[in-house]
Amino acid sequence: MSKCGKIASIFEELKSTHDKTFTTKLEEFPGGPDAFLFAAKYCYGIRVEFTARNIIMVYCAADFLEMTDEYGEDNLLLKSENFLHKNVLRNWKDCILALQSCESCMPRAEKLYILKKCLNAVSMMVCTDPSLFGWPMMMYGSLQSPGGSILWNGINTGARIRSAESDWWFEDISYFSVGLFERLIKTMEGRGIRCELLAGAIMYYARKYLPGLGRWQSVQGGKARTVASFSLTPVAVDQKVLLESIEMLLPKKKGKSFCRFLLGLLRVASILGVNQTCQDSLERRIGMQLELASLDGLLIPSYSDSDTLYNTDCVERIVHHFVSLESGLTLFSPPSLDLESSPSSEPLRKVARLMDSYIAEVASDVNLKPGKLRTLAEVLPESSRPLHDGLYRALDIYFKAHPWLSDGEKEKLCNIIDYQKLSVDACAHASQNERLPLRVILQVLFFEQMHLRMALAGCLNVLEAESAPTGQGEIAGNATAGQIVQRDGWVTVVRENRVLKVDMEKMRSRVGELEEEFSKIKQEMKRVTKSHSSLSSPRVVARKFGCKLLAKSSDAQTDVAGSTGPTPRPSVEQACSSRNSRHRKSFSLF
Repeated sequence: MSKCGKIASIFEELKSTHDKTFTTKLEEFPGGPDAFLFAAKYCYGIRVEFTARNIIMVYCAADFLEMTDEYGEDNLLLKSENFLHKNVLRNWKDCILALQSCESCMPRAEKLYILKKCLNAVSMMVCTDPSLFGWPMMMYGSLQSPGGSILWNGINTGARIRSAESDWWFEDISYFSVGLFERLIKTMEGRGIRCELLAGAIMYYARKYLPGLGRWQSVQGGKARTVASFSLTPVAVDQKVLLESIEMLLPKKKGKSFCRFLLGLLRVASILGVNQTCQDSLERRIGMQLELASLDGLLIPSYSDSDTLYNTDCVERIVHHFVSLESGLTLFSPPSLDLESSPSSEPLRKVARLMDSYIAEVASDVNLKPGKLRTLAEVLPESSRPLHDGLYRALDIYFKAHPWLSDGEKEKLCNIIDYQKLSVDACAHASQNERLPLRVILQVLFFEQMHLRMALAGCLNVLEAESAPTGQGEIAGNATAGQIVQRDGWVTVVRENRVLKVDMEKMRSRVGELEEEFSKIKQEMKRVTKSHSSLSSPRVVARKFGCKLLAKSSDAQTDVAGSTGPTPRPSVEQACSSRNSRHRKSFSLF
């Protein structure tokens, strides 16, 4: 009673009505029995210790018991206030510990502005380089002096450590409860902290307490970054309440990683069954940056009673949000601007390619209805697809997975394809596709021929413009340039045919030259053959090699009788005869 004004007033009130011993109950006492025990020890002179974990609880208990200086000099309320301002609010570690331990006395701490002071202190230190406060930076380890400077070979260099990462505080604040974390993020936002940092802290907090979010996102694992070397206990959170709170805290931000995070939140939201407002807001946020989404992010499984494998209704609503946003932007575009070639239509084309891939992925689901496939294909405007190859591929997959469809149903689905926007390869494939109805194949062949004719006419115009004089060529080229239909590679095909035709002409002339050379060689061979036949006579051969042939019997006698010279040696005659015989054999080969 000498230290506590609250107990003294209660005793005075009850003393008039009770003569003997009486009891009383302190309703809604902040901090519970532990805080009351601390105050009782202080009143009876027992030594107590102020810490960061009990300071807010003791502060609230002292205020509740009215332990002011009126009931004792240097009372508990003043000591608690001094310790809070001099020790806790100036230190990151103590501030974090104090905020985490204030759950039992949150209303009283809010009333006394203690919570606001701690949140403001944390926000201020987040904006400041932690090395300025001498906090232990784990990235330097033993290279840091007790004063916070960098050591070189054990010598204090005097250089202060600078934080290389701006997310050093994410891990420490992730131990707060959902309500306290929400209050802290709002306080930081009010102090002007960048939305990129706030989004990073929210994403870190969500991944920690929503296990389903981290499993499918393949987040790079690593050691938790913190500057406070103390142990904290993770809080127990309601995942549904957490997700709904996080959705309201998320800033309006765009980015590939952020869009992937939103898609993960939407997937977990469909599992947890959050309220419709939260789900609609997530779908609207994703629709605002759908061009940054990926195919695996859009493949959200269907967790309801639907027969389909994927939640196509959710994706359809997301695309509707995107189209409504894009249509609002095109209203301010100049009317002379070509939407298909303008840079502002690039997000629309990206979403069209993404949707074509999505439709091709879900087309293999046997439970997907033809009406839903048609709705997904027609949710985007016609100008979003310069080519319809993606739609054709999706329909081909759908027809393969649904062989029981009739030709009438197939023709209705094929009506979503503009055959004039099919490429050369797609037309070639479609003209031989047995899964397509015959009427569709005929239409593809008709447009294929039409494209070839138009492309050929355009190329001929270009050739005429190039062959014209310089002045007239420029005018004709400018006049015909806009008339050439350069679509889907048809002009390229015609130009390749022209090159091939020129190569064929060159080949034909070369073949003619080779035929002439061959005829000359043939005539030369005949001449050589005739000459060889004349050379095959023995007298010609003997005369060529300077040898004489033996005459017949009568001639030989006459020659021998009329000869005055020495008779030739038999060996010489035999050699000549043998040589002549060899030449006969060699000439006979020809």
